Amino acid sequence: MELNDGTIGEYAAAIGGVLKEEYDAFAELLLFYNGKYNLTAITEKNEVFYKHFVDSVAGERFFPKGATVAEVGSGAGFPSVPLAIYRRDLTFHLFESTGKKCEFLRVAARELGLKSMVVHNLRAEEAAKSREFRETFDVCTARAVAKVNTLAEYCLPFVRTGGKWIAYKGASAEEETRKGERAVRLLGGGTPRLIGYTLPEGFGKRALVISEKIAPTPAKYPRGNGRERRNPL
Repeated sequence: MELNDGTIGEYAAAIGGVLKEEYDAFAELLLFYNGKYNLTAITEKNEVFYKHFVDSVAGERFFPKGATVAEVGSGAGFPSVPLAIYRRDLTFHLFESTGKKCEFLRVAARELGLKSMVVHNLRAEEAAKSREFRETFDVCTARAVAKVNTLAEYCLPFVRTGGKWIAYKGASAEEETRKGERAVRLLGGGTPRLIGYTLPEGFGKRALVISEKIAPTPAKYPRGNGRERRNPL
């Protein structure tokens, strides 16, 4: 299954049209704080537009209406902030371990009027163990954080049974997903599916990895203390 060029083109048109003022405001904040906090290596206007904004919004149709969304490793706010601008019905909880990035995300949420966005200065593997957050979200998402087998251990513990995990990936998505399928199943996810798409203006191929949560995640996951990266499932 793929997202066709027409659909991606519609997102680009909306971001550059009726929603341009809001996305321009976020771009200004991003570039201003980037000088202080080193948020992104992508700073050229066209690249920010396609690689950050259009790419983030590309997955919006897979987020159910009114969903509560956990984002792991929010960084500069992708895909969460562009999605929150595009889909005001979504509620976001952003989990980011770096304090300065959390400061930026809180400023962005306040300045852009994203009242349904909450920023948590917490490591995902710690937050997912807490009663407050474990298996309470309709969706967990992440972009450019880790490979599929590692990312599944960070994300799936946040998702309620019947919810879904949506990971934004690049060119290596097919191989990563194949290697990570065992981990996804072990953590309570269904067989992951790939949704491919191409960014306009030659900015490359991307993919979404989507898994439905079909069973509770075993209590011992995530393992913590860096084991998710050092020794992936």
